[in-house]
Amino acid sequence: MTTVRSDAIESAVSQTYTVPPFAVISGAQVQQALQDREKQIVDLVEATYQLHAAGESVNPPSYFLRFPDRPSSRIIALPASIGGQVRVDGLKWISSFPGNVQAGIPRASAVLILNDHDTGYPFACLESSIISATRTAASAALAADRLTRNRRRPTRIGFFGTGLIARYIHTFLTAVGWSFDETGVHDLSRDSAAGFRDRLQQTSAAGRITLHDCPEDLIRSSDVVVFATIAGEPHVSDPAWFDHNPLVLHVSLRDLAPEIILASTNIVDDVDHCLKADTSPHLAEQLTGNRDFVHGTLVDVMTGRVTPPTDRPLVFSPFGLGVLDLAVGKYVYDETVRSGQLHVIDDFFHDLRRHG
Repeated sequence: MTTVRSDAIESAVSQTYTVPPFAVISGAQVQQALQDREKQIVDLVEATYQLHAAGESVNPPSYFLRFPDRPSSRIIALPASIGGQVRVDGLKWISSFPGNVQAGIPRASAVLILNDHDTGYPFACLESSIISATRTAASAALAADRLTRNRRRPTRIGFFGTGLIARYIHTFLTAVGWSFDETGVHDLSRDSAAGFRDRLQQTSAAGRITLHDCPEDLIRSSDVVVFATIAGEPHVSDPAWFDHNPLVLHVSLRDLAPEIILASTNIVDDVDHCLKADTSPHLAEQLTGNRDFVHGTLVDVMTGRVTPPTDRPLVFSPFGLGVLDLAVGKYVYDETVRSGQLHVIDDFFHDLRRHG
């Protein structure tokens, strides 16, 4: 029998691999690496979307860990892999416990594990709530830019939900050049809404700020509506509230009734990912039995394959891809290495001899 070995296999056999050192990167270090880098991160997110669309990624379905005794809480695993020049694998493990808010601590907490492309060994664990908020906000800012290029530039924005994600989205929008004549704010917690308003008042890009007790008033008075809530099911059901055809950044994914989705132009980040887990688009699919209401992805818009019409509400529903977390996490890791502040855990991998 003749055995034929390819050059690739011979190269792999002759390659000498070493176990990478394992590091821990704290939330403070993550924030330092990302401080004032909004434009770079938006560019990074755009490039990552393009890699994903080109098939240079692996992004399996997210896994939802749910609890019978805590039905409103969940922990989500987002495994992913990026090729191209990034070449990293990994996993985000993010929890959402809404009850935390009443206790005065953030709803979400997360870690991100980065794995070496060649050996598979994990080489870093990063605090990831900041990374998650950053990639979400960068995605929203990128969408706001790309989806309004054939529309009149919006001058009024409304935030429906005023937590960490809303704060990051506002920061990213203003950092990449957006400013607004009017900013509306609505939250079920008036204290949270007031705190968000007070923060906005410290900026110069919010214009006149209005606290809205009525969600209809917020939506009707906004050219851009940002949904950043913890809603588990639709709570906005009247398509007439969107008669003025705003751009809707539907970041929290479950706020809109299927009737609103079906009356709108719908752009998603990834069709298969977004139409699951009872998101609003998923409910629309269950109602109609098809996906005809999805007009395309953000990459389709970026490349000119899809031009959203201006005579309907325009809804962007990003499920949130694990490849974005990996890209931002690897950026943070590289920046931390360059700063000389990487905290390596010596002997984290202890027994590395195959036969002891």
